[in-house]
Amino acid sequence: MDSLIPFTTSGALVESVDTNLVMENTLERIYHGDAFADIRRGVYLIRGENVVLLGEVVNREDEVPLRPVPIEEIGYTHQQEADKRKQVEQAKAQILYDEKGFSKEGGEGDGY
Repeated sequence: MDSLIPFTTSGALVESVDTNLVMENTLERIYHGDAFADIRRGVYLIRGENVVLLGEVVNREDEVPLRPVPIEEIGYTHQQEADKRKQVEQAKAQILYDEKGFSKEGGEGDGY
């Protein structure tokens, strides 16, 4: 990257350099209630055109203290909730298809 490119925020940096990002030692954090678990994911490659940086800086600690737990403790419950959400979304999509004339996800008319 050219050191002469001025930027004041991370967003300005990403806008000025349309490039891919390589992230090392990445973690996926799963939340459930007042607990969280981290899964090590390693190296991630993110296409530059798909990057959005969004965040809020808060100078105080979180109001809800979270406790770290092993992934085994959260994983099963998290997967059950994800499966339930998926079933609800599929049911909604089926109603939209049957009663309102919408196309199915990934079906004809869904492309742009």
